[in-house]
Amino acid sequence: MRLGGPVFSTFETPEEWVAAHRALGYAAAFCPVGPEASDDEVTAYVEAAREADLVIAEVGAWSNPVSPIESVRQASLEHCKARLALADRIGARCCVNVSGSRGPQDAEKVTGAGWAAGHPDNLTDATFDLVVASVREIIDNVQPTRTFYCLETMPWMYPDSPQNYLRLIRAIDRDRFAVHLDPVNLICSPQRYYNNAALIRECFETLGPSIKSCHAKDTLLSGTLTVHLDEVRPGVGALDFRVFLTAAEALDPDLPIMLEHLPGEEQYRLAADHLRAVAAEDGVSVKTI
Repeated sequence: MRLGGPVFSTFETPEEWVAAHRALGYAAAFCPVGPEASDDEVTAYVEAAREADLVIAEVGAWSNPVSPIESVRQASLEHCKARLALADRIGARCCVNVSGSRGPQDAEKVTGAGWAAGHPDNLTDATFDLVVASVREIIDNVQPTRTFYCLETMPWMYPDSPQNYLRLIRAIDRDRFAVHLDPVNLICSPQRYYNNAALIRECFETLGPSIKSCHAKDTLLSGTLTVHLDEVRPGVGALDFRVFLTAAEALDPDLPIMLEHLPGEEQYRLAADHLRAVAAEDGVSVKTI
């Protein structure tokens, strides 16, 4: 597998960017530039990544393409198209977003409050159709050839299960639509929490080669009534990383596993150490550059 995550040292050149990842033992990276980057700058990062064997795992397109506010929805669609085009230019494995929320959102913001929140209408047939239409529009407009547009798995919006992700793949019917897997985002009940190993296996068995990149975090169920789940550092919660990393390695030894949502450099170091330790116990190779 290829472990990756944020880097905390500043960089001004592709060489410094590569060095920052090498110092952390990462072989996968988030995209280092934005859509405004010139062709020369993008090419320089592409060549530096290729020479170092550093994979650009994903370009984030975080926004709300199914917002009930039309101005937000249109701005989000344009944001996603620009980010997907960047992913294709720089050769990222995928461009990833959530499907979006039907909840309220500031009309002046693409990524304002509510863009990834739960809402009673999120898991309806009408919203499913809207997600299908939005993804088709994004992919058809950009027509990527080197990357894929993906939706991150989520607890309260599509795709909320491997079965519903497969439904989306079939309904969207575009070769350049694929899967971004975050197992923790699917764990939204005690049943899934205590049986998360089976859920992870089901994700890899159902979605298989469509999985282009993954997020690695952990989840912890508290004893507070009613049900309360917290996102925590890998190794602190109950996610079965042995099953997760073994399945990822069997699918693709180059699959990026990206750390996220931790409060500082030391927490990322501890998370990376945990994943490397689990991988070593199970004979999973963690690539370095």
